[in-house]
Amino acid sequence: MCRKQYKIFIICAMLIGCYSARAQPVEIKEGNVAPEIRVPNLKGDTIALSSLRGNLVLIDFWASWCAPCMEEQSELKQLYSKYGHLNGNVKGLRIFGVSLDSKKEAWKKAVRKYNLPWAQVSDLKFWTSPVAKDYQIEALPFNVIVDEQGVIIAMNLHGEALNDFVASYLKEK
Repeated sequence: MCRKQYKIFIICAMLIGCYSARAQPVEIKEGNVAPEIRVPNLKGDTIALSSLRGNLVLIDFWASWCAPCMEEQSELKQLYSKYGHLNGNVKGLRIFGVSLDSKKEAWKKAVRKYNLPWAQVSDLKFWTSPVAKDYQIEALPFNVIVDEQGVIIAMNLHGEALNDFVASYLKEK
């Protein structure tokens, strides 16, 4: 192998190594730290999931075109109204809404229609969103609950199971 071929071989090996290291996503499961999410809100300001550290956080993946997601929003509002503003030393529930919409107007209209008071973000990339890939989302609605340190403690809880989990977790604190 001549010197030039050897250099090309080394450069290709380094590029493949870098690509492989980046291509290994964090597995979404209880006990793992939730991948960071940094995407814009409706005003265009980038909001980071990590900005909510120190709270119990429900990451709600939804879209305006997903009927079950929209049906669930009223339940989430009740949950947020009950546990979102606890007093004393107990911090309440925060919800981080991540929309997989592709059209800003549809997303904006849904947030307004349902009067969703918690953080709402979207990169408007639909299923090609890096967030959807990072969280290995295959269907909506989908959610992940992270503790005060950003560790995943539950996934895909809905309805009464979600309500019971949040109530029990915050009661223990």
